[in-house]
Amino acid sequence: MLPDSVELVVGIDTHKEAHTAAVVDRLGGVSETFEFPADPAGYRKVLGRVAGGGAVRVWAVEGTGSYGAGLTGFLQAAGERVVEVERPGRPPRRNRVKSDAIDAVRAARQVLASEHLIEPRRGGEREAVRVLLATRNGAVVARTKALNHLHALVVTAPMRLRSRLVGLTTLQLTRQAARLRLSTDQPIEDQATVRAMRACAHRAGACEQEATELEAELQRILTQQVPHLLAEPGVGPISAAAIYLAWSHRGRIRNDAAFASLAGVAPIPASSGQTTRHRLNRGGDRQLNRALHTITLSRLGCHPETRAYATRRLTEGKTSREIRRCLKRHIARRIYKLLEHTP
Repeated sequence: MLPDSVELVVGIDTHKEAHTAAVVDRLGGVSETFEFPADPAGYRKVLGRVAGGGAVRVWAVEGTGSYGAGLTGFLQAAGERVVEVERPGRPPRRNRVKSDAIDAVRAARQVLASEHLIEPRRGGEREAVRVLLATRNGAVVARTKALNHLHALVVTAPMRLRSRLVGLTTLQLTRQAARLRLSTDQPIEDQATVRAMRACAHRAGACEQEATELEAELQRILTQQVPHLLAEPGVGPISAAAIYLAWSHRGRIRNDAAFASLAGVAPIPASSGQTTRHRLNRGGDRQLNRALHTITLSRLGCHPETRAYATRRLTEGKTSREIRRCLKRHIARRIYKLLEHTP
């Protein structure tokens, strides 16, 4: 909750070219709304306009990691307190109105009514990890598309060319396609197919090399920042990066239950009648959930303690899905305590 000393909440609805601000008092009354450019001059303008009255204030900013990243960094450097506001869902067109000013007021009032405030994620090393991970994921997706295209070309290739490539594994096919020779004696259909296959093979190889280099850079940064996380069983650089991005820094997430809820692994009651049970949570940060799921599967495959736990729970009547849910919740608790309390 906001402290009683706060007199104003400034809600910011962020966009690419311009932001809209709404100044709201502690009771929810709107003092003013105005628009300002999304550049350093506009940031100085809004800060001078709001700070002129000398009131104790909090800034409620939407999209602190996207369109609002510049404003968030500027305000934090100026010593202002910034909290993050989740963007609202799309309202029904016939029942509710929408404008930038209305969204800015809603952001401020949402912070006034919130029991737990969301602190923005930090930049620096965390932002470096985010940029590298997003680019590496893009390279992996591009490689997959190139390989799928290559396999499709084999299916429709002329038989004299297809007979040399059918039945090969993906690695063998990529290498063989990259070594195909182009000759003017070949029919035009063969020449075009060879060009396309070589292009796909080279593109897949370049994307694979790019993803490997980016993963190595991620490993280097994470080894410096969270070596204790990488030392955990089943935690690789990609899973560690997703966890580090969601956690951000010490003190941002109040406890392990909040971290589990953020990860979508907090158990949800699903009891009915004489049945008492919990089910999987399908909300939260899905990338973080995916990382915990990958760690769980890795531990079930090669971690003796985890395998022994799964065997014991199976004898107690638990299903494999319920065991994975319990393990993901345990791993979330373990990782949260590790991140928060390890120097």
